[in-house]
Amino acid sequence: MTEPRFGPAGNSESFAAAGFKKSEDAPAWLAQMGLTAFEYQCGRGVRCGEETALKIGAAAKQHGIRMSIHAPYFINLSSEESERMEKNVGYVLETARLAVPLGATRMVVHCGGQGKLTRDRAMRNSHANVKNILRALDEAHLTGCTVCLETMGKKSVLGTAAEVCELVAADDRLLPCIDFGHLNCRTGGRMNTREEVAALFDLMENTIGRERTAKLHAHFSHIEYNDKGEVRHLTFADTVYGPDFAPVAAETAVRGYTPTFICESAGTQAEDALAMKRCYQTCKGE
Repeated sequence: MTEPRFGPAGNSESFAAAGFKKSEDAPAWLAQMGLTAFEYQCGRGVRCGEETALKIGAAAKQHGIRMSIHAPYFINLSSEESERMEKNVGYVLETARLAVPLGATRMVVHCGGQGKLTRDRAMRNSHANVKNILRALDEAHLTGCTVCLETMGKKSVLGTAAEVCELVAADDRLLPCIDFGHLNCRTGGRMNTREEVAALFDLMENTIGRERTAKLHAHFSHIEYNDKGEVRHLTFADTVYGPDFAPVAAETAVRGYTPTFICESAGTQAEDALAMKRCYQTCKGE
């Protein structure tokens, strides 16, 4: 892959408005728009059947759409309760099994809430849970989908850029999922300038190396936030909260990175993903 890929998380409202009802039609629709990625959503549980997944995967391959998949939101990597740790592994294995017929090569996994734990203890637990997950994937021979640990938007949840980089640095098989909107929320709007994006990329290169940083997985959307962090996802029509994609596009272009950018706007994710692609092309001088 020599260029970044752009696409939506799930289906836009315009997809349904155009008369489509099945996700197997999404790859052709996205390709016609000029998009090249699609993230299948399993946030509320893995509910897609194998037959449907095979149809989506075949259509994605036919139309040049790179597939990724989002694991259930209720994974909590910071937990030290044995039952919860087992459930974490189960959710990831379910997602990885679905990734096979979908042809998904990346799986996004949330970190966990700190709760009553100290930050250090929550991080130690997260390291142990990630090891358990990778071991289970190996034992199940489900290693074709790279686990991407996501930066999170609420301050009470593990998932700063530094924490995600620390977790990912522990094993070469992992990648970060950098959610620029989440980072903007938890820093009170400090992911909006070229300097802030450059500092993030420098942190990543210094922690996990340039090669892995260059192919990072990324989420992007405008998100409302308060003093506790993320409140709700918005669309690019929002001009209050941001963040602005232009600094991300410019820094990505100048460094020659080739991420997959997944847009998580609230209902306009395909259209906003296309706006991101055009912004990147402008920054690159295409």
